[in-house]
Amino acid sequence: MNDHDSLRILIRGGRLIDPAHGIDAIVDLYLAQGRVAGVDAAPAGFQADTVVDAADHVVCPGFIDLCARLREPGQTHKASIASETAAAAKAGVTTLCCPPDTSPVIDTPAVATLIQERAEQAGKARVLPIGALTQQLNGKDLSAMAALKAVGCVAVGNAHAPLANSQIWRRALEYAATHDLLVVIRPEDPWLKEQGCVHEGVLATRLGLPGIPETAETVAVAQTLALIEQTGARAHFGQLSSGRAAAMIAAAQASGIAVSCDVAAHQLHLTEMDVDGFDARCHLRPPLRTAADRDALRLALAQGSIAALCSDHQPHEPDAKLDTFIATEPGMAALETLLPLTLSLVTDGVLSLPQAIARLTSGPAKILGLPLGNLAVGAVADVCVFHAETAWRATDGQWLSRGRNTPFWGTSQRGAVRLTLLAGKVVYEAYPAPTAMPGAERGKD
Repeated sequence: MNDHDSLRILIRGGRLIDPAHGIDAIVDLYLAQGRVAGVDAAPAGFQADTVVDAADHVVCPGFIDLCARLREPGQTHKASIASETAAAAKAGVTTLCCPPDTSPVIDTPAVATLIQERAEQAGKARVLPIGALTQQLNGKDLSAMAALKAVGCVAVGNAHAPLANSQIWRRALEYAATHDLLVVIRPEDPWLKEQGCVHEGVLATRLGLPGIPETAETVAVAQTLALIEQTGARAHFGQLSSGRAAAMIAAAQASGIAVSCDVAAHQLHLTEMDVDGFDARCHLRPPLRTAADRDALRLALAQGSIAALCSDHQPHEPDAKLDTFIATEPGMAALETLLPLTLSLVTDGVLSLPQAIARLTSGPAKILGLPLGNLAVGAVADVCVFHAETAWRATDGQWLSRGRNTPFWGTSQRGAVRLTLLAGKVVYEAYPAPTAMPGAERGKD
């Protein structure tokens, strides 16, 4: 398929799901000049250069991932913008947010611009940098947030680095509010976390590993919620791990505080018990918590207080996971399992398919305040076409990320992207292409 972005493309006969506009129907989608030209009815004079037969496929907006580390600049021995945006395109992700803990840190316009330029050169996904809240993530000196916003930083945050005290938190939130900048918070009290590496519970005790209590998250949430209410800042809690934190944020939302939150897809499937046997692939930060936490997070996602799913993608080189458990680096390569894990929530009855797609599209778009994640006429043509039942195995031949650090490695996953378009340009296409053998995926499994 020619990938020139001015092509007129007809995606025919798919199940179009656009949660932002309440659409869930078998309709045709017409794209021209990088935008949506028509839904169901062809625009006047439209003649397709390319026709994609999407029978038995879901057609939806490209996914928006609120947290994915690309390891560039600074850690290209782990991955690169080119490798990870290629993996994103394969996963149906057209927009992703890059946390500020790169090397150098995203605390200057030059670094933010470099990341966006590298992403544009790779041409596979839109990368939105999250600027550092403090210089060098030092927790003390506020960054030039207005300058970061001016060069495309969609939010500011301090990643995993703690702030020195609550007065600095207050000033940071006030400064961000002045510039209408979203503040992304990874809630974790550093004194309660200490040297912990797993959830503080039965398993940690049995394995003799230092634990991270639930209160490391909930204390941080409680403190920050009070400051958010005082300052009026737009704030987002990223990668929740505990049901209690989700309940606290839901209560704050009900009281009118402008706050949102997300959860990594793997937190809705794995628990602390998956660490058993010292499986370093499950060494994560925040840690995997209890089955009760997992179920509470699922409920919050279903009820909508958690409005977005993310991958929390953290690719590592093999050696990073080969030491004793506590000495291994936390994190999981997770872009390419984002869709299958999300579809598993549909299979488990947690979400309907439109709800699941909303948590990957319109939900994160609303959090970021961006006109993405929808397929209205005139919208940017970021499109994902996937087959919900196609099975594939997480192995070298089916995996594009340079990170193989996932407990799902070697397992069968269900749900495969067939086509990803970024502003009307084909950035990923599975072979055989949907047009090669119309209906070929029907009944494949």
